[in-house]
Amino acid sequence: MSEPKTIYVDATNQILGRLASIIAKKLLNGYRVIVVNAEKAVVSGERVRVIQGYKLIEKVTTHYNPYKTGVRRPKSPHNILKRTVRGMLPMDKPKGRNAYKRLRVYNGVPPELGKVEFIRFKEADANRLGREYITLADIAKELGWKGVRI
Repeated sequence: MSEPKTIYVDATNQILGRLASIIAKKLLNGYRVIVVNAEKAVVSGERVRVIQGYKLIEKVTTHYNPYKTGVRRPKSPHNILKRTVRGMLPMDKPKGRNAYKRLRVYNGVPPELGKVEFIRFKEADANRLGREYITLADIAKELGWKGVRI
């Protein structure tokens, strides 16, 4: 079996949803995708409104035991990005599960990837927004993330 092609992506100033959809398509086409600088990806919208939305998702509880929370929500930027991509893959099918295994996401740039040339997607660039946006690092800090971990 041949080794899949690898795409190295820099998430700096890339819109989270658009970036995640592009990455999901690449994964489904058989590529390995490595994403760096996840904490610098952006989410469009007012700062307060975006943070409230993420905090609301975090406080979802169950009906039978309201004190027990449901699914554990990601708090670090790289896990938020991975979870966003995961939501765009067909995880109920083997193709989606295998695609998700080919995804690696890092906060910052690991030393072993220091000399690699990264690509950025023009259609996911934050300069297209023209309105307010917030970085994943800011969202994660509001959710309780302690700092950059590689």
